[in-house]
Amino acid sequence: MKQIYIVEDHKAISDGVSQYLQIAGYEAHVFADITSVKKALETDTPDLILQDVMLPDGDGFEFIKNLKKHKDIPVIFMTAKITESDRITGFELGADDYITKPFSPRELVLRVQALFRRLDSKEESQSALHVVYCAGDAQLDYDAYQHQLSVDGNPVYFTAAEWRIIECLINATPKLVTRASILEECFDYSFESYERIVDTHIKNIRAKLGIQNHWIETVRGYGYRFIGYAKKEESKG
Repeated sequence: MKQIYIVEDHKAISDGVSQYLQIAGYEAHVFADITSVKKALETDTPDLILQDVMLPDGDGFEFIKNLKKHKDIPVIFMTAKITESDRITGFELGADDYITKPFSPRELVLRVQALFRRLDSKEESQSALHVVYCAGDAQLDYDAYQHQLSVDGNPVYFTAAEWRIIECLINATPKLVTRASILEECFDYSFESYERIVDTHIKNIRAKLGIQNHWIETVRGYGYRFIGYAKKEESKG
């Protein structure tokens, strides 16, 4: 049974979300503030955090920003912050989804289920290929089977959302991948207003890969393309 932390100070919301999650077969734990969830995280690691932003003892964005430095736990923000800049901020911090209040608890459960399907499917269907890509003098070692990636021998650590995007681009090589395609394949979204979220993730991925290496090409007005070329392939038993 997957364990979900609900960090929400509005009791009616947290009770409703918790009830729907339990009906759907998840183990739900409610925390009304950042202090209490921090204490729980000292001894436990949930499969997902549903995170409110405006809490009595701090800012949810800042909390997740600091948490992501130590633990790569999937996060869905659920908040009254509805502007595009707020959504972008949430995804820049490594969120896997962002839902604005008021929302239907059933819609949130559907998003949770979709997120877990993506994560589980990725683990089950990872290719056994180990591929080394080159771009100029740089070398990228991509091991889908072990779920590892390094650039010039230095490990690169991605959030779950960033992994989905880099895998999508690498698997499509050398084809162009549109922003809409990335949204649909990696996030189950197809709304134009969310396309800037893709740009935000790409910016974060580039920073981790090393911007000077130019692994991802921008095709203005259309989308992105991974431009490394395969050096060799090794089959892993």
